[in-house]
Amino acid sequence: MTATLFSRRYTALRRMVDRCLAAVVTRGGPKDLVDACSYVLAGGGKRVRSTLVLLACEAVGGRLKDAVDAGAAIEIMHNFTLVHDDVMDHAPSRRGRATVHVRWDLNNALLVGDVLLGLAYRSLLRTRSESLPQLVGLFTSGVIEVCEGQALDLEFEKRSDVTVDEYFAMIEKKTGRLISMATEMGALIGGGSRAHVEALKMFGHYLGRAFQLQDDLLDVVAEEKHFGKTIGGDIIEGKKTFLLLKAAERVAGKDRFLLRKILTRGGKGLGSRRATVAAVTALYRRTGVLDETRDQIRRNTRKAVAALDALPAGHATAMLRWLSDSLIHRAS
Repeated sequence: MTATLFSRRYTALRRMVDRCLAAVVTRGGPKDLVDACSYVLAGGGKRVRSTLVLLACEAVGGRLKDAVDAGAAIEIMHNFTLVHDDVMDHAPSRRGRATVHVRWDLNNALLVGDVLLGLAYRSLLRTRSESLPQLVGLFTSGVIEVCEGQALDLEFEKRSDVTVDEYFAMIEKKTGRLISMATEMGALIGGGSRAHVEALKMFGHYLGRAFQLQDDLLDVVAEEKHFGKTIGGDIIEGKKTFLLLKAAERVAGKDRFLLRKILTRGGKGLGSRRATVAAVTALYRRTGVLDETRDQIRRNTRKAVAALDALPAGHATAMLRWLSDSLIHRAS
């Protein structure tokens, strides 16, 4: 498969999902609520999770059209979490646009998140599959685990003793669960064997790890014009990322004092934002943490791709391999 073919195929799958999303919000309800829900779902994005549902279904011999509603459901659920995350993080923008609580207000944002979750279930229930009860159970568990992951992330903000193992447990819920759920659901819809379903679930598990580690890394090494967010946000907020926790294990003296402050209360008040981010990034580089993070991303991606060896060869499996590679080389 060539890069051009992958890009064309991926674009076609995204359009399938986008068409489904455009029909999800029905008119006639409260104007602000309807407009805000439509605004969120029209916000673009890579549609990674929904595309994974489609490709996983096709990889085990299923039909794409059978998985589109479930793919849309995953995407809507993802956006539900983003709307509420933006409220909790007091984020002014996402993907270059004002967040819902900024463009409308806080109460509307909370309602939008709630309605999106309902719309996600409505979309999922349109799926024609003998495995629908299993899909609904899996989806429900995913909602709970993602919320648990976000709760752990919030708890970590109050702690300075978070371990790397705790970090991985958190991201496997907050970020990884949606990705592994997407691939597992797609395999179920496609009628995959137990071995194929398990293989795609493990593919999603390791890909989810690599995806979050790449996000952590991009926060300090990306070009801001491509990243879509201000560089160093995790450092200033004191987010317990893999980089920060690993560096804290290795430093001493003044470096340890600096990271202890960030672990305790974030990087605010330590001087200019730019200088603080530059100092911590240099520390990450000096201690080998940037290289170790890249190595972790590569290792988890290799494990994800290795899981695909259990699947039949075909365009969908090749697409999953290409998608894995593109995600770890993305700039945003």
